[in-house]
Amino acid sequence: MQSVVLKIQGMHCGGCAQSIKRLLEREPGVESAEVSFEAGEARVRFDPSRVAAERLVSVLEPPGYQAKIQPGV
Repeated sequence: MQSVVLKIQGMHCGGCAQSIKRLLEREPGVESAEVSFEAGEARVRFDPSRVAAERLVSVLEPPGYQAKIQPGV
């Protein structure tokens, strides 16, 4: 397993954070996602042989969120 932190723009409330959590956890290979509205980020634990970190970013685009992978985390 691998972990990544995504910095997320476009969250307006705790409900947005819950929606993002559900979107990320639906992706095959994602073990868990912890999303913080206050911090504007998501910590995702995933299997890199099943899903790429870049895919986690792209899954958030259709509903209107912008995410970037935090380097060195």
